[in-house]
Amino acid sequence: MEIIMNNLDVVWFILVCVLFSGFFVLEGFDYGVGILLPFLGKTDVERRQMINTVGPVWDGNQVWMITAGGATFASFPHVYATLFSGFYLALFLMLAALIARGVAFEFRSKDKSLAWRKTFDYCIFFGSLIPALLWGVTVGNLIQGTPIDGSMNFVGGFFDLLSPYTILCGVAFILVFVYHGALYTSLKTLGDISERARALALVEGVITAVGALVLVGATYVYTDLFNSTLATICYAAAIVLFIVSWVCTRARRVGWGFTFSVLTIISITAAYFAGLFPRIMVSSLNPAYSLTITNASSSQYTLTLMTIVALIFVPIVLAYQAWTYWTFRHRIGVDDLHY
Repeated sequence: MEIIMNNLDVVWFILVCVLFSGFFVLEGFDYGVGILLPFLGKTDVERRQMINTVGPVWDGNQVWMITAGGATFASFPHVYATLFSGFYLALFLMLAALIARGVAFEFRSKDKSLAWRKTFDYCIFFGSLIPALLWGVTVGNLIQGTPIDGSMNFVGGFFDLLSPYTILCGVAFILVFVYHGALYTSLKTLGDISERARALALVEGVITAVGALVLVGATYVYTDLFNSTLATICYAAAIVLFIVSWVCTRARRVGWGFTFSVLTIISITAAYFAGLFPRIMVSSLNPAYSLTITNASSSQYTLTLMTIVALIFVPIVLAYQAWTYWTFRHRIGVDDLHY
């Protein structure tokens, strides 16, 4: 216990990694379902099936993003300040997309007009696509580096966040989430749409695998992530887990395919955090300007207080969300679409 209390900055770095892993896993299939909505759902009934698979859980899944952001603010306030000021426009675009997405979920079925419903379908589409892309761009910037000066200030602009590597990360995030969402749709629906979602996951999975290999090469060229043995192991594990997921899906074991897709996303997230450690934001101007768990963390008292609060409330939140998923565990069929 004494060792833990003396290394709370490391503990909170790991906890932030866990929170973002949970967010990418849960919101990942949300984004994937939303991106696929206008294309996989051939009829209004099928699109309503897809929406109802995430209807009871999408807003709860987003809480993981809020919690991860809040944990970053409390444990590493300098990172929060630099990240949210430097990435302000990107985060504003993400927030606008998420607002449009949330409104679309609530208002899509308020009118029977086909034009009304299609409009909100595309609000869900863009409200899922844009955040998925921007999260990939953000993660790519964290590991590649951004212009941060010696005062921990971001001194670049919006277009400094866009580079071949960060855009590739954004595309890779979209591909992984679409695969994840297709598996979730297949797992949670009844009828023809379930089989089409599985078939789509197999095709899109091949594209995702190619994109992942390109990303591995780009990560080796543009970052120092593979200098970390743990990051290399996590990256390799992610590739193996994804292959196992695809094989299970091909064998019609979609539940196992989805499980290994979850583990793939967790491994990818762990790889990037391990590659960053002990840094949190890398400075492209001077490595000495990078924000680390040491120079960006809160006081020992703050970290101690947060740890106590987390030990009390995190299990409660996890239990409640587990109960929610258990309650809405059944597949969605046509008979479940009555309001």
